[in-house]
Amino acid sequence: MTAPPTASPPHDAYAALRVPNYRDYLIGSFLALLGRQAVSAVAIWQVYQWTHSSTALGLVGLVNVLPLLGLSLPAGALADRYDRKRLIALGTAVVATLNVALAALSFWHAAVPDLPPLRWANNLFRHTALFFEHHVEPDALQFDQPALPLIFLLLGASSCIRILIWPARSSITPLLVPAPALSNAITWSTSAFEIATMTGPAIGGFVVAFADFPVVYALGAALEIMFLLLLRPIRYLHVPAARTAVQRSWGDVFAGAKFIWRKKVILGASTLDLFAVLLGGAVALLPVYADQILHVGPIGFGWLRAAPSLGAFAMAMWLAHRPPLTRPGFALLWSVAGFGAAIVVFGLSTWFWLSLVALFITGACDNVSVVIRQSLVQLLTPDALRGRVTAVNQIFIGSSNEIGALRAGLMAAVFGPVAAVVWGGLGTIAVTAAITRIVPALRRLPALHTLRPDT
Repeated sequence: MTAPPTASPPHDAYAALRVPNYRDYLIGSFLALLGRQAVSAVAIWQVYQWTHSSTALGLVGLVNVLPLLGLSLPAGALADRYDRKRLIALGTAVVATLNVALAALSFWHAAVPDLPPLRWANNLFRHTALFFEHHVEPDALQFDQPALPLIFLLLGASSCIRILIWPARSSITPLLVPAPALSNAITWSTSAFEIATMTGPAIGGFVVAFADFPVVYALGAALEIMFLLLLRPIRYLHVPAARTAVQRSWGDVFAGAKFIWRKKVILGASTLDLFAVLLGGAVALLPVYADQILHVGPIGFGWLRAAPSLGAFAMAMWLAHRPPLTRPGFALLWSVAGFGAAIVVFGLSTWFWLSLVALFITGACDNVSVVIRQSLVQLLTPDALRGRVTAVNQIFIGSSNEIGALRAGLMAAVFGPVAAVVWGGLGTIAVTAAITRIVPALRRLPALHTLRPDT
């Protein structure tokens, strides 16, 4: 007689959260991300208030993308060679210090002298803006704040540090949870990221409305310090023994890129996300929409900034409480196409509530893509390569966010914000169709819980 099939164990939506080390790390990382999102949202609002320039918003994206492109690969090698927890702690301490400096500069910005280097930098910003913003009266652009170049300098320094520690932060999770709980941990980490992305900008908008910019920067510093306190007692569940084998060479630095090139499924998913966010990202233009199109002020801006993360969090909770996706490739492709369609709706909307709904849908669709892509990277990559593979993935996704912000800002300066958003959404749909045809392995991708690291 044939033995009856063994019933699979019930899905435990909280498996990773039952591990104390991972739970403490998740809480601390969430607090730090909360502060980072509040600081990032408020910084672009402050830059826009000081300059009234779409180009300035694009320059904020440029300040973030240059360190991303220059430092991500070395950062991945650092994460695979040195202790990830120590790297995270050191970088977090530096980011907290830079947030304190931002708070001080913002509070005493009126006392900053108009020194020649600062005046030269502001003149460079102004001429760059005039080159792109032909439809704007020159007198409407205000690049006369001496503290503005210093704000850009501190934002750039903070971006450098965050890039250097991000591969360590992203690749430490497999060391904190049992292997069967890794996929669940990735889902919860994504959920925490989305909650922080959702509430951080809203908190920043409310604090700016009722207090001022320095308070938000000080809050960001305090949350980074809380992360440090929670990080200190954390111990690894798995010891990365292969780390001692890492060699110092440029070939080793590029090992993550070679691995992704061989794994066409990861390459296809990352390429899809890169071009979708590069073309479809509208976050950089939210200050313009809040001010000129929807007329909702700083509080409305905070809700616009939070709406995608609200949708992403709702989707993340649904994914965490259901069994693993059986056809994740199809889910990935349809979610990115839905993201592009929702971006088009947002770009054309002049009604605040419709804009919120469209942004909510973009977040829900984006979360499906993020969970599948991060799961592929963590589940298919050996631990000795996770830092470097995460670094390459960071270049894909981070560059799309920041270059997308630059693209949106400059395109809005030339063609207007509506055209910049709508054409970006249509481009996202076109890229999805192309990737579907070019990388057929995505359509055949098996259930995520069946995937194992390559050796």
